[in-house]
Amino acid sequence: MLDLLLPQHCLGCSRTGPQVCDTCTQRLRRIVAPLCARCGGPTAWPVARCRECAGRRLAFAQARAAVAYDEPVRRIVAAWKERGLRRLAPWAADLVVDVVPHPTADVVAFVPPDRDRRLKRGHHAAEALARELAARWDLPAEPLLRRTRPAPRQRGLDRVARRRNVRGAFAAAGQVRGRIVLVDDVYTTGATVNAAASALRRAGARRVEVVTFARTIRRGAACGAA
Repeated sequence: MLDLLLPQHCLGCSRTGPQVCDTCTQRLRRIVAPLCARCGGPTAWPVARCRECAGRRLAFAQARAAVAYDEPVRRIVAAWKERGLRRLAPWAADLVVDVVPHPTADVVAFVPPDRDRRLKRGHHAAEALARELAARWDLPAEPLLRRTRPAPRQRGLDRVARRRNVRGAFAAAGQVRGRIVLVDDVYTTGATVNAAASALRRAGARRVEVVTFARTIRRGAACGAA
């Protein structure tokens, strides 16, 4: 009934219909092999580490994402997070499952929201995505992490500032065991998921794999050691 009174428009092409139409969905740039084995960035050939993650101490075993965080995806994610478009979570989960291999894990967790932003938005995209993925992968979804303090937005910060901004920002909500899939909406520099994965590892997680809907693609990050 609501759709009849207030027709929806595709976030990609503005045509009346689903929040993202089939045509725009098919046009999204999937992130497929060859990839960096560690951070999941696209590469010219398979490498163990690319320029983006070489020399960094990463708490997660690997990271994978479904689509490139380009301008069309940026608009979709912004609407998903800021306008509370909850129907995008199942759509995004379907894309992730279609692109990202089924992880070997015991539980799905998610990067926890900033309290003030959660209250303002009324929902949390990463949690919604995590729960949709957990249902598709037949795994439990649990809130294994909490924020230790408010953190300024990462948007607009460079790589060093992003790492500093989230250092010590997360802690485990309790004891953690086994293999964890850590879900977030976007992987930009990896600073946020790395800080969250570090908290899980300190609490006892044996292995942490990161899965995100989208990922920033940087030029020149494709080369690395095979």
